Amino acid sequence: MLIGEYQHTIDTKKRLAIPAKMRAELGEKVVITRGLDGCLFVYTAGMWQELAAKLGQAPVGSEMSRGFVRLLLSGANEVELDSLGRVLVPDTLKQYAGLTKNVVIVGVYNRLEVWDKDRWMSYSARAERDIGNMAEKMGELGLY
Repeated sequence: MLIGEYQHTIDTKKRLAIPAKMRAELGEKVVITRGLDGCLFVYTAGMWQELAAKLGQAPVGSEMSRGFVRLLLSGANEVELDSLGRVLVPDTLKQYAGLTKNVVIVGVYNRLEVWDKDRWMSYSARAERDIGNMAEKMGELGLY
């Protein structure tokens, strides 16, 4: 299970170190792609295969479905962790998420999210203010 919040930096060669606690669970190769809310998603190879298979079943006749699948799959890059547990963040994804030097890596059960530090601070402050409403909605879905 991938959980926790870690502050890291992207080096001058566009490499991001994955927290040591998460490396064993991720394996040697991961898939990094556009995420939601202005972050990047990082999946294990197995998790990505499951998600991609589900996305492959999305209705092609729906414009919204096509757009979502296109953006998620076209932005995907399979990358290897080097011997120090670093991954190379492609320029297109770095730009998409507005990543600068300082980033936050967030474990969200079955994936990692990579956020620009300032964007994460802003997002998490808004979410913390609204956590009661979120909990209520999750309760309505039977999830909390």
